[in-house]
This record gives sequence, structure tokens and C-alpha cells, in this order.
Amino acid sequence: MVYRLKESKLAAPLFDNWQETLIWSCLQNIMGAVYADDMNEPHSAMALLGDFCFFAGRPDKDLVNIMNGRQDGAEDINFLIMVTQNSEWDKLIKDCYGDRAKEVTRYAIKKDTEFDKIKLQQAVNSLNEEYELRLIDQELYGMCLENEWSRDLVSQFAGYEMYEKLGLGVAALKDGILVSGASSYSRYNEGIEIEIDTHKDYRRKGLAYACGAKLILESLDKGLYPSWDAQNMWSVALAQKLGYCYDHPYLAYEVVRN
Repeated sequence: MVYRLKESKLAAPLFDNWQETLIWSCLQNIMGAVYADDMNEPHSAMALLGDFCFFAGRPDKDLVNIMNGRQDGAEDINFLIMVTQNSEWDKLIKDCYGDRAKEVTRYAIKKDTEFDKIKLQQAVNSLNEEYELRLIDQELYGMCLENEWSRDLVSQFAGYEMYEKLGLGVAALKDGILVSGASSYSRYNEGIEIEIDTHKDYRRKGLAYACGAKLILESLDKGLYPSWDAQNMWSVALAQKLGYCYDHPYLAYEVVRN
């Protein structure tokens, strides 16, 4: 059996100080959810937020079978990035999904960065004057949702009211059209997890660099830490350019529903 925990913190010992802000969001009951094998004394747990899920504790096939839609709130999930605590969980994923589980490498970025605000402001100022930077308001929130490439900038928040309360983002516009953005994919008590996206026709123009720098500055001004996790080496390079320090690679599985 699988249960959605009402008291997410009951699963905290299973995640053993895992340095992943999406897990923290779930355990803090801010965003996402935690599922477990027992409502009161869990031995196996899964933290689920957006396109990501994290498995911890004793390997449990029922938890891994989330793509079969048996968990409350998981019926419409068609794609997930699964991250595990050990190779036993990895084996379960491969057994359950076979070729539908694509093994990928992601890259963790250290979460103790001391940012150089002067350099970040210089990055913001480096943006060509044909582009306008604006904080994401209700109008821009709606514009983000209109395009497939920009949807993840705001889509984990259930409406603008939630985004206004918990989210934070910066958009780059050209002639009033959204072309790039940096925003909070998720929120935890102490900070945000950064998402950066740029329209394919406007890449390699410094937009991601300027938007990222502006979002970091806005986060720091609000007392929030801007956490970064990299999908590829391009993302690692951008993070380092903004002042972050690379930590380590880790294994993940990109899984699709039949």
C-alpha cells in the first residue's frame, strides 16, 4: 500500500539530510507531496514535486510504480525524472519500466555560494538595450503559460495567487514579447529552486545570463537562497559564470508513461 502523508516531516529521517531543495519543499509542506508505505512509521518514501521524484528508505515497488497512476494526485503524470538513494531503488526502476526509463546524468551545484553582487549587477547591465527585464507579474505569469518553452517558469504554482505569494521571477521581453526568463521552479522555506528558459530563436544572446543574475539579486534582497541544479554541462557553465560552484554528478532516470 501507498499513502500520501499528511505529516510529511515523518519521512524526514529517511531522506537523511539529502541536499535537494525539492525534497525540502515537500517535507516542509510548501509544495509537492510525500508518499510512503505507512502513514505513521514510514520505512519507504517518495518526495514528488513537478517533474521530479526522489526515493528514499527501504526500496518499495509500489512507490516506484507511480507512473501506473495508483497514487492519489499522480494519475495524470506522463513524465518524471526519478532520483534514488541507492542502486536497489535503481534496479526497481529498471524492473518496472524497462526501456521507458532513460538513464541520464545530472549535476549538483553547491548550496553555500557567496555571491558577488557587483558582478551580478554587471551581468544584468550587460543585456542589450533592445531587451527589457521585468519581474514576473500577473500579466507575465499568463504569458509564460501560453508557450510550451516557458511554461515551467511558473507551472508548478497553482495559479497566480500562489505564485505571487511564494514565487519570484524575471522575464526578458523584446517588443513586448516574452523571449526568456528566470523564475522559481519551486519554493522552500529558505529559498527557491531556479528554472531558466529561453525561446530557441533567442539563445546565445546573453538573455539567460542576465535573467539569472537579476533573479539571484532579487532573491538575495528578499533573504532567499537561489538554489541551482543542472540538467547538462551548459547549465553547469552558466551557473559557474554566475558565481556558483560545481559539486558532483548524479544518476537520474527520465521515465515516460506508456
